[in-house]
Amino acid sequence: MPTKRPKPRLEIPAEDKLDSAQRALRDAIASGPRGAFRPSGPFAIWLHAPELGQLAQALGAHCRYNTSLTPRQSEFAILATARIWRAQYEWQAHAPMAAKAGVSEKTIGDLRAGRYPKSARSDERAIYDFASELYRKRRVSDRTYARVLKALGTKGTVELTGILGYYALISMTLNVFRAQTDPNKPPPFAEPKL
Repeated sequence: MPTKRPKPRLEIPAEDKLDSAQRALRDAIASGPRGAFRPSGPFAIWLHAPELGQLAQALGAHCRYNTSLTPRQSEFAILATARIWRAQYEWQAHAPMAAKAGVSEKTIGDLRAGRYPKSARSDERAIYDFASELYRKRRVSDRTYARVLKALGTKGTVELTGILGYYALISMTLNVFRAQTDPNKPPPFAEPKL
């Protein structure tokens, strides 16, 4: 049985109705590493609070494009976050990017199904355990920390923590305001009953 799509909570402002702060946010996103502004998802939601959007998109550009993590490691961390938060839009946006970056289809399938990704590479499993433990317990054990530190180094561990925090913000934004997913694809996760 298909999952019913909840109605979005915000209307995305029309292009011809944007004020100067909203246009500045749109232009900053389009001229940055993302290369385009999409009238959906978190950035469209942040048009309603463009000052927050400017700061958040700049942090996101750094977290996504300028850390010491490889694109595969970064996209894996983003997918782990999207799964934990059941962020439908985030999953649909990043699952293809993760596959293109080298995360195996088996690993992506395990994450989507909520299974431990036991066939994932060792660094991906370390990232998964770190993310899962951090989100669940709000801390990480010495053992979990040591595994990520070995895989990513000190700088990478700090950056991974930032990536997880940023994509938790993205996931919360998408979930609270019910960002719409591609209507031609089924939602990746069942919507929880509230």
